[in-house]
Amino acid sequence: MGDQPLRIVIVGGVAGGASAATRARRMNERAQIVMFEKDRHVSFANCGLPYYLGGEIEDREKLLVAKPELFEKRFNIDVRTRQEVTSIDRPRKVIAVVNHRTGETYELGYDKLILAPGASPIVPPIEGVDAANVFTLRNVEDVDRIKSYLDVTKPERAVVIGAGFIGLEMVEQLHGLGIETRLVELVDQVLPPLDSEMAHLLQEELEAHGVDLHLGDGIKEVRTVDGLADSVVLNSGTVLGTDLVIMGVGVRPNVKLAVDAGLALGETGGVLTNAYGQTDDADIYAVGDVAEYEYGPTGAMMRVPLAGPANRAGRTAGEHAASGKADASTPVYGTAIARVFGLAAGMTGLSRKLAERLGVEARSVTVLANQHVGYYPGAKQMVLKLIYEPGTGKVLGAQAVGADGIDKRMDVIATAMRFGATVRDLAGLDLAYAPPYGAAKDPVHMAAFAACNELDGHVKVLDPGADLTGLQALDVRSAGEVAKTPFPEAAGPVHIPVDELRGRLDELDPSKPTVVTCASGLRSYVACRVLVQNGFADVYNLAGGVTMRTHALAGRELSYGGA
Repeated sequence: MGDQPLRIVIVGGVAGGASAATRARRMNERAQIVMFEKDRHVSFANCGLPYYLGGEIEDREKLLVAKPELFEKRFNIDVRTRQEVTSIDRPRKVIAVVNHRTGETYELGYDKLILAPGASPIVPPIEGVDAANVFTLRNVEDVDRIKSYLDVTKPERAVVIGAGFIGLEMVEQLHGLGIETRLVELVDQVLPPLDSEMAHLLQEELEAHGVDLHLGDGIKEVRTVDGLADSVVLNSGTVLGTDLVIMGVGVRPNVKLAVDAGLALGETGGVLTNAYGQTDDADIYAVGDVAEYEYGPTGAMMRVPLAGPANRAGRTAGEHAASGKADASTPVYGTAIARVFGLAAGMTGLSRKLAERLGVEARSVTVLANQHVGYYPGAKQMVLKLIYEPGTGKVLGAQAVGADGIDKRMDVIATAMRFGATVRDLAGLDLAYAPPYGAAKDPVHMAAFAACNELDGHVKVLDPGADLTGLQALDVRSAGEVAKTPFPEAAGPVHIPVDELRGRLDELDPSKPTVVTCASGLRSYVACRVLVQNGFADVYNLAGGVTMRTHALAGRELSYGGA
């Protein structure tokens, strides 16, 4: 283009597009930057939408992270809202645009093109989903429609379809508004990315708050009366009366522009990109929910539709498009957290079931520990599951559920994973400690210690839902604990409190493979070491003890291969 300034065209705003636009400007003051957004709002906090509906965020304006005027005045970016890019002519380096305000269509040339069109909610193709009180929640227009309906009609009943992040957040907020809420999920657990025994902790929390759960059941149709949803019919035949339906089934990447332009897609359906966000056309980038990224635990390319990766990818692509250079993007790990009433659930990297599905060999340990020392007031238990590679001990992922401190532990482990940490590295981390904040042996340390013990052969670990057939079962809890919660699905368990074990070894058969349990797996580990050093050749500690076995058997999705 001769002496003409570089023209960077960005399709879509929000996390990826807006980050790309502002980074591009900071890297190139002379570039002409044009950002298109087909909706009215170019940059908003979509993760905050449920909390505005529930009233925790009172001021709607706070959802609008940056208005077009800010982009224009501070960054000299030409923002065109309600204008949709409909096609890309790659040989001519031209896009076609329709202005939804005027109906006008026109073309605009580009030097660099950044695609950030995001993803769209999945709406199942069933009868009744077009009813006026059936909603999805993806943008500010959606939240305005739902808020208006809530304010005007004052619904008493709601059905939420999908128990992922959006679904759980909406259940919590609708319940807080006093609306009787039912939750429907096609798979047999809430928050499907979690391993099932961890998800069961959330299921109990939902049930404790009166949420009516329908798991392992899909939606068949929405019945309507006078254009409004009156009830939801499930695949099982169950009919749920309702005044409001929220579809939180998931999202589908908006790849039509890319596909029509002949850009390559990856195996998980997103636009394939390199470490700078470039597609197989070096002048076209893709960022955000539409793109695939390198997934840290496996090195494979996959979609990870989360705000953090979208922001970082937008920053990288914007800099590279504007200057021709940038630090390469780092792998993503899918680190995420959700609040479910009084609990938080966090995850990073692989779960055991995802590892199994991908054919990745993995082991795990589970510990139950307080978020800070027990003697300091307010100590609350969390469950932390650490997933690692057999042999090397490389950390592959983690999950945690608890009332407090979940974000801290997930962030620590996600950071360690980024640098290729092993469980031995986690065991040696120097973490902040004072009684109100943690413990000298943090839950992260405790999980790492347990993994190291398994790797070093000090103990064998059984997954909490393992089949115990043929194993001699030893329960080392107190008599009161056993009476309150028996060892589930263990044949004729022998009960010997851990402090009495050394004097009662003759009650056990050292020739039999033995599984040992307590409430959490800590006392049972001590017992395992006693048995191993007294001639018991085949001894297993039950991960998470009776507590997590109860949740695992209730979830019933575990396989993991047993020992």
